[in-house]
Amino acid sequence: MNKDKMKTMAFSNLVGSIIFLAIGIWAWFQTDNFPEVANTYVQASTFPRVMIVGMLIFSVVLLIQSIFKLMGTMKPTDPVAVEVGTLNPLKDKGVAAAYLVMLLCVLFAALFKSCGYILCAVVLSMIIMFLIGKRNWVQMVLVSVLVPLLMWLVFYKVLTVNIPLGPLNFLRTLVDMI
Repeated sequence: MNKDKMKTMAFSNLVGSIIFLAIGIWAWFQTDNFPEVANTYVQASTFPRVMIVGMLIFSVVLLIQSIFKLMGTMKPTDPVAVEVGTLNPLKDKGVAAAYLVMLLCVLFAALFKSCGYILCAVVLSMIIMFLIGKRNWVQMVLVSVLVPLLMWLVFYKVLTVNIPLGPLNFLRTLVDMI
């Protein structure tokens, strides 16, 4: 393969499709560990498997397209012939922000049980809105507080799913009094 082709979007698509194929296959086998409920058509693994099948289909399509583009002749005007950007956070602030959001999502998952959904979601959404350039602080605070509260309320009252609240556990008692 031409070294110049390895710097194109087509090559990045090839690598990405292989990675997502591997993740999809791994995830499929992980759903075998989900508990099964007797006499129920829809199991806990049904929805994840539907999503996994979709991911696998799109990964295979992207893989085939990438192989054809890389083996054939790409025109310079082809969208996948463009040179891909860098993943170096020192050279690209957008990449640095993406890495920060990934780190924040890992922290969100790690602190979910101890700090609770609402606190984690408020902090995460405030930081992400700041990173994407929002500077209207009233809007940022309202959205960051009200959206997680309303989502928790829907899960708690409508779907009857208990989401960890951490130090805001008193909200459950308040809502139950209504």
